[in-house]
Amino acid sequence: MKMKIDGVPYRTIWPDDNGRCVHIIDQTRLPHGLVTVKLETADDAARAISDMLVRGAPLIGATAAYGIALAMRNDPSDASLDTARDALFATRPTAVNLRWALDALVAELRPLRESGRAVAAWRKSAEICDEDVAICEAIGEHGLPLIRAIHEEKKDAVNILTHCNAGWLATVDWGTALAPIYKAFDAGIPVHVWVDETRPRNQGAALTAWELGRHGVPHTVIVDNAGGHLMQQGRVDMAITGTDRTTANGDVCNKIGTYLKALAARDNGVPFYVALPSPTVDWTLASGADVPIEERDGAEVSTVAGRDSCGAATRVRITPDGSPVSNPAFDVTPARLVTALVTERGIAPATPEGLAGLFPELARAA
Repeated sequence: MKMKIDGVPYRTIWPDDNGRCVHIIDQTRLPHGLVTVKLETADDAARAISDMLVRGAPLIGATAAYGIALAMRNDPSDASLDTARDALFATRPTAVNLRWALDALVAELRPLRESGRAVAAWRKSAEICDEDVAICEAIGEHGLPLIRAIHEEKKDAVNILTHCNAGWLATVDWGTALAPIYKAFDAGIPVHVWVDETRPRNQGAALTAWELGRHGVPHTVIVDNAGGHLMQQGRVDMAITGTDRTTANGDVCNKIGTYLKALAARDNGVPFYVALPSPTVDWTLASGADVPIEERDGAEVSTVAGRDSCGAATRVRITPDGSPVSNPAFDVTPARLVTALVTERGIAPATPEGLAGLFPELARAA
C-alpha cells in the first residue's frame, strides 16, 4: 500500500529511477504546500534530518541510510563512509532508529570492496524502507483489535487521542500510532481522532491533521492542554502515541508533552498505548533516565509559522524580546503509565519481560 495525496500514491522517501538522488516530502512546508526536495549528497540528507524536512524516528533512519548510499556513490572509500556516518549520526541525538540504520549500512559495506559499495548501499537502503513499510502495516494489524473491541463494547465511534505525528509522514508508509487507526477506518469501524497540536513545532496540527484529512479520517485539532479535560468528560476512549526511543524496561521517550497525556490517561482510566517498531527499542539502555534529550533552537518556541491573510507563509514572534527560552524536544513516559506496547510482533506489557518475550533474539544480543 501507499498512502495517497489527492488520489496519488506516495511514500515519504523514494529513489530516483536512475539511482542518482533521493526524493523526500519537505514536511516543513506542510500543511500549506506539498513540496518535494531532491537529495543528492550525504550533506543534503544530514540537513534534511537536522532541519526537520524529514522527521519521525523510522523516516530519519531511512533518510540516513540513503545518505550513506549517496556518499558511497560519490566516494566509496572508508574515509568517506566514516565521515558520512559521523555527520549523519550528529543530526538528531534522541531517535535511536538513526543509529540503527547507520550501523546496518556500515556493517553491510565495511567488508566490501570499494567498487561494490555504492550498489550495495542503495540496495540495503531500499530494503530498510521496505522493511519499515512491512513493520508499520503489521503494527496496524495488531493494534486494530484494540479499536474494534472498544467499538463492539461501545456501539459507537471510537474517540482516540494522539500526540505529535506518528503517521505515515513519520515513517516510509502507514505510520506507527496511526496505522491501527487507518486499519480501523479502512475496515469500516467508525473512529474519530483528537489531534494534539503538539507545540512548539505543531506536528499534530500541521501534519497529523493533514494526513488524516487526506485519507478521510474524522478528526478534530485541539490545543495540547485540552487532552486531560476531554478525558475527564469521558470523550476519549483510548490514547495512542509513537516513540522515538523505548528502553529495555519499557520506558518511552516521545515528543515533549507525551508524559502529561499519560498522566491524565492514568488518572481517568483511559488506556494509553504506544506503537513502536522493533528498531526503536534501545536494548543498551536500562531506563528512560539514560536517554539523551535533544534541546532544540529556542526560536521554535518564541516564534510561530503560518499563513497570513494573503496566503503567504510567514513567521511571527510571540514572546517578549529578551525572554529566555528552553526547548527540550522530548520527554520520558515511565513504563508504569503505559497500558501496553503495540509492535510488529504483537502486543506486550511495557516491561523488560514483555519486550524480551516478543524479541528474544534482540534482547539476548544486547
